[in-house]
Amino acid sequence: NRGIFAFNQTLDKIVFKPLAKGYRIFPQPIRAGTSNALSNLSNVVTIPNNLLQGQMKKAGVNSARFLINSTLGIAGIFDVASYYGLKKQDKEDYGQTLGVWGAGPGCYLVLPVLGPSTVRDTIGSAVNLIGGDAWYNVTVANDTQHFSDFDYYASRVTSGIDFRAKNYDAIENLEKNSIDFYASVKSLYLQDRQQKILNTN
Repeated sequence: NRGIFAFNQTLDKIVFKPLAKGYRIFPQPIRAGTSNALSNLSNVVTIPNNLLQGQMKKAGVNSARFLINSTLGIAGIFDVASYYGLKKQDKEDYGQTLGVWGAGPGCYLVLPVLGPSTVRDTIGSAVNLIGGDAWYNVTVANDTQHFSDFDYYASRVTSGIDFRAKNYDAIENLEKNSIDFYASVKSLYLQDRQQKILNTN
């Protein structure tokens, strides 16, 4: 884990940190629009997980948000649904669903490029590749006329850059003030995942 963590840190310093720094130069409306579009796209994974967790109301809200923002919001660039009182909901994924169903996290893992995970979350992520992610299905898994592999991987990379840019200062402060940066990231990740599974503040 520590070896892969060191590799990811090097990759971050060479690639993702400079990209995130450059991304932050863009005007706020462009960054907000990009973030909105990525968030809207994530609903194709969140909605089925809402259903699997028995969150019927949230599934309905997210479905309505996805429909409205994908059309009136121009592919999700504008969060039109919020103007209609449909507030943004928390993201859900298959790792969280497994946790809600009672599966323990298992060993803590650090994945190359992807970063912190657990055995449970890694299995949850694998579900995306076997039909659990509609966006993956129409871009990579199936040969469609409208989308390609590039669209999927571009959205994943952009999502990573967007996350890194949003948390730029927090990550810098954590690294600077941590006695053991690896241990701090591990602790924060595990706490964050538990909070998301329990749906607590």
